[in-house]
Amino acid sequence: MNYIIAAWQWLAEPVNMSGPNGWEARMVEHLWYTAVATVVACLIGIPLGYAVGHAHRFRTAIVSSTGAARALPTLGVVTLFGLLLGIGLEAPMLAFVLLALPSILAGAYAGVEGAPRDAVDAARAMGMTEWQILFRVEAPLGMPLLLGGIRSAALQVLATATLAAYVGAGGLGRFLFLGLKTQNYPMMVASSLVVVGLAIVVDLGFEIVDRLVRRSHPTRAVAS
Repeated sequence: MNYIIAAWQWLAEPVNMSGPNGWEARMVEHLWYTAVATVVACLIGIPLGYAVGHAHRFRTAIVSSTGAARALPTLGVVTLFGLLLGIGLEAPMLAFVLLALPSILAGAYAGVEGAPRDAVDAARAMGMTEWQILFRVEAPLGMPLLLGGIRSAALQVLATATLAAYVGAGGLGRFLFLGLKTQNYPMMVASSLVVVGLAIVVDLGFEIVDRLVRRSHPTRAVAS
């Protein structure tokens, strides 16, 4: 409990809060890493997942590859990329994208593949093209599952982005590794508290978006 109190005191110190090396700046870096990795993973995973879900092909290969990717130790991947690419942000960012990709890919293809067949058949009977069926029927109906995948990926990256500091990048992990090196445990606990707080805020944000999406009526896309 003393470490918790000391951590709050550390966070409240102006010298630790502001400036380029303050925890506020590191928090912004942390969020930036999370956002970039998640967006890049979306750009790769959503089109691929939509293609797999709509065509109903290569599902076994995708499931196997995503399962293998989930099993990869993130610290080991960061270390390997760090050895290959050197110190900096490139190595951890590649590892974060690899970490985020399976959840997004699974959410994309599961959402499209799980669209009610009667809705898809009705759209096809109306003369819609395959592209129209995908983007006006299957994708809207699968949006909750896709958002769930993105939500899971973003939270995973947010929790793991502390490892960016392991290979010389920034983020809140700087305080974790510095605190471990100098045995400044209040600093380590304070950094952990900020990461936990960010995860709660991000999760609540996704919860609000998810509720808004579920309140909409994507089935109208068939008749539009």
